[in-house]
Parts: sequence; structure tokens; C-alpha cells
Amino acid sequence: MNTPLVSLNEAGKTYGQLDALSAMTMSLNEGEVLGLFGHNGAGKTTMMKLILGVISPSHGEVEVMGMAPDSKEAWHCRSKVGYLPENVSFYEQLTGLEVLTYFAKLKGFNKKQAIDLLEQVGITHAMRRQVKTYSKGMRQRLGLAQAFIGEPKLLLLDEPTVGLDPIATRDFYQTVDQLKSNGSSVILCSHVLPGVEQHIDRAMILSSGKLLAMGTLSELRQQAALPVVIKPSGLNGAVAQDSKLNSFITSRCQNTLMVPEQEKLSVLKQLLSLNGLDDIHVESANLEQVYQHFLLQHEQAQQVNEEQG
Repeated sequence: MNTPLVSLNEAGKTYGQLDALSAMTMSLNEGEVLGLFGHNGAGKTTMMKLILGVISPSHGEVEVMGMAPDSKEAWHCRSKVGYLPENVSFYEQLTGLEVLTYFAKLKGFNKKQAIDLLEQVGITHAMRRQVKTYSKGMRQRLGLAQAFIGEPKLLLLDEPTVGLDPIATRDFYQTVDQLKSNGSSVILCSHVLPGVEQHIDRAMILSSGKLLAMGTLSELRQQAALPVVIKPSGLNGAVAQDSKLNSFITSRCQNTLMVPEQEKLSVLKQLLSLNGLDDIHVESANLEQVYQHFLLQHEQAQQVNEEQG
């Protein structure tokens, strides 16, 4: 059994009366991409800071590459960690190349790697311009280049696609896929859920410092028991007359079936046996819908507790 690259065991952080992060237990393996989702104040950045060793846990344990990240012994591991904060800021008077060369040298790399990375994130054309002339998207690309220095074993990215246009976002995810295939592990923190799901292995959903759900998208779908939407076309009322199918029809639309995940195959077989079928559209719940489900469930539970309290 491989030792996880990152593990949290009942790790939490409190500031006075505020529980920024409740006792959290999780592990991240090599070559795994974990999506960390939640609204502002959910505890995502606190969790990242614990893993980086910038803050220490109030209780529980955090281990990164086999040691506590806030310990003196962990200093040599830090060159193998890349981090992109949510609000990236650089020395405005320096050029993009000067900024990146500075960060590369801090990690023991040279100017050549800085130039290669600027090319990788697509801002070579502006590398000799001062950072103060950069747009938000260009600053974000420079931030990504900084996080990618030295092909880190562990990469923590806080809202990495903010300010990026669709092309730059696609390029960013291609880089994440590449790093993953080279064995790097990534924790990806994002508000922007569409487009993320095909690049992550597992998702963690946080709210108010608490873990609401964690698992692969298919595991979370099963936990949430969200139905599969099946839309056949060309059947002209045959679905409503079929005793096996009509119980799945929604009142809003005669041509839309809401089917539990475990019954999907039998419903599809039944539809395929009907005459006149032109096409079938099958849509499982996406990450956004799964996320909203767990958030709503949490809010409802809180309301009940308040009313009982």
C-alpha cells in the first residue's frame, strides 16, 4: 500500500470561538487530482494553508510527504510544492521574466526554466514588460507559471481559472492533466464547477468548515441519489402507455423520464424495444447539481437544528 502524499487526521483550525475548519480526515495519493469545493468561508483556503505549513492545526495531525509541513524538517520538501494563491500579486515594477526568474532561483532553478514556463503559459510576448502593465488574465498566467516551477510533486491551486479566457482555461487543464500523468498530485480549489469534473479524480465539498461529502463523482451521485434524466424522441406517447416506463415520467414533460441510477439500464433496454425510437439523450447529474444537493441538504439540517435549539 502506497503512503499517501498528504494526510489529515482529525485536523482542524480554530480562531477563538470560530471553527475555521472542523476535524478533517482525508488523504491524497500520488498522481491524484482532488477538487475542493465550497463557498467563501467554507474552509478551503484554511485547509490549503494547513497543508502548506503556513499555519499549524489547533488539533489533529497534518502530514505532507511523510512529515508535518509546519516542522523545521519539512523545509527541503517545500521546493517540491507549488502554490497559487487566490489573489496573486507580484512586484509591479519588475518584468514578467524578472519575477519568474526570482521565484525559480528561490527554488534552485535557473532563468532557462523561467523562460520555458512563460512559453508554456503563453505570455512570452510580454515577458520583458513590467507586471503593472499586465491584465488580470496575464497576471493569473504568471501566477500559474510560478506554481509550476520545478514540476512540483504537490500542487495547490486556489481559484486557478479566475480571469482566464476559455482558451487559457483549456490550456491550464491540459497542464494539470500533464502534471498528473507525470505523477504529481493536485488540489484544485474552485468556484467555477463546469469544466472541472473531467479533470479531477475525487471531490471534497465543504461548508462552514465542515466536510459535507467526499468521493468520486459517481460515488457522490450515488450518495445524493440524484436521478438520471432520459429523453427519448420519436415515440409519440408510447412511453406514457408503457406500464414499465410511465412511472418515471415527470409531470412537467411527457417526454422526460427521471430514473434512479440503478434502474438506468433496464429503462434504456425497454426504450430500445419500442418501435419508432429515433434517439435517446441520457444525462447524469453533473458536479454542479451534486454540489447544490449537498449544500441544500446541509442548509436544511442547520435550519432543523436551529428550530429545535
